[in-house]
Amino acid sequence: MESASLAESDGITVEKPQLKSNAISYLSNIVIGVASTAPGYSLAATLGFIAAVVGLGYQSPAVMIVAFVPMICIAAAYNHMNRADPDCGTTFAWVTKSMGPWMGWQGGWAIVVADVLVMPSLAQVAGIYTFSLFGDNSPSNTEVAIVGIIWIILMTAICYIGIELNARTQQVLLALELFILALFSVVALIKVYTGHPAHSVHPAFSWFNPLDISSVSAFNNGILLAIFVYWGWDSGVSVNEETENASSAPGRAAIVSTIVLVLVYVFVTAATQAFGGLQSLVAHPDDVFAPLSHSVLGSPLDKLLIIAVLSSASASTQTTILPTARTTLSMGRAGAIPKQFGSIHPRFLSPGFSTIWMGIVSTIVYILLTATSNNLIGDAFTSLALTIAFYYGITGYASVVYYRKHIFESVRNFFMLGVVPLFGGVFLTAVLVYAIHFYSAPHSGYAKPFLGIGSPIAIALLTVVLGIVGMIIQRLWMPEFFKQKPGVVDPAILTGAKVGTASYASEDTL
Repeated sequence: MESASLAESDGITVEKPQLKSNAISYLSNIVIGVASTAPGYSLAATLGFIAAVVGLGYQSPAVMIVAFVPMICIAAAYNHMNRADPDCGTTFAWVTKSMGPWMGWQGGWAIVVADVLVMPSLAQVAGIYTFSLFGDNSPSNTEVAIVGIIWIILMTAICYIGIELNARTQQVLLALELFILALFSVVALIKVYTGHPAHSVHPAFSWFNPLDISSVSAFNNGILLAIFVYWGWDSGVSVNEETENASSAPGRAAIVSTIVLVLVYVFVTAATQAFGGLQSLVAHPDDVFAPLSHSVLGSPLDKLLIIAVLSSASASTQTTILPTARTTLSMGRAGAIPKQFGSIHPRFLSPGFSTIWMGIVSTIVYILLTATSNNLIGDAFTSLALTIAFYYGITGYASVVYYRKHIFESVRNFFMLGVVPLFGGVFLTAVLVYAIHFYSAPHSGYAKPFLGIGSPIAIALLTVVLGIVGMIIQRLWMPEFFKQKPGVVDPAILTGAKVGTASYASEDTL
């Protein structure tokens, strides 16, 4: 894609800025995909809750393996859809093409909601760990909020300046994070086998065998939590228009990202529970690394884990802004939301308006939730399971629908274009249904129930209502987008022919 497109105004040909093409490499794309999941933060904040699931025992690594399966299936769907249409709107653009504008709009809205709801939690963690790094373990909520807002502003500025600075920042932060996690895990396992620290346990094969999970409820509850730790790898695909080989590299990077993640998660999970034992994880659900860092690495190296979680949260703050800005950019240029969102900064060639909008909205939501109750930050975080399962799942279905005329042309097509993405979609739909059931219980959240239902469901219902209202308003105000008809994939895509990049919806024959 060229850095600028041509348009005519009063008979004069002028250039219209587009996202900067070929700005980042395939490797940078993988880095963004892995960094977006915030491995250090995700494990620190989630592993304890997985280990605490009744009936699961030491099989947290097995849960990580099972949760990987639908993710690799959906990553395959992203690969197929990106080959057909490398549009930075990803789910929004693809579902619109395959299932129509109404479903596409809701897919785009789900991405925006998920990213906005996770930002308060990321900012909160970045604020807390910033103080921890300098030895202050009891900052006030106001102090944490101020530092968290500063992190949001800083990362918004980096995203605004352009994708190249984004990529370089992510490479440094992710390399640091993965190095520290690997160092912690290797040293922990060495000490388990040589020093036999108190409460340590030697890893067993059953830890990694999903078939040894005897309790169905334990399996379901574990998966519900583990799905979150994988969320975010799709950020790498959202920068497809700015990646070298836009139609092929981002989709392959998504698959590689999920494979890297499962290896990291299984290894670190096994090492952590082997060193500290199950009770250490259960007793410290908010940060499983904190009570073990000194025993494993000693002083002052124990500070490295603080740095790992801090770099993880800050990197994820940045890479959460990326996909939201590009989703709203795609929606704006397609006419699904106001056109201002589709504007691109003429100098930085980044989604200028959308990026600033995301930073402002994230800051406002963070302030409101903090001022109301920190419990609501936790519940907003918990409700993500529903949103993630929805938009990942619908992308799997969209791939099957878009390629439906070619699924039965060969055995390979049947499995890769049909079975794999469909399985991912069905699996995540089951997760969505279970999440609705589980979080509907009155006391399933941190805050008080609302109208007799758990606060995570109440938050999710509020976002659904806002999405439907917003979509109806857009339908009345800007109806052209909603007149589009769904279509099927161009057969040339399956022959390996080079595809063009995403165009404006007004120029696209869906």
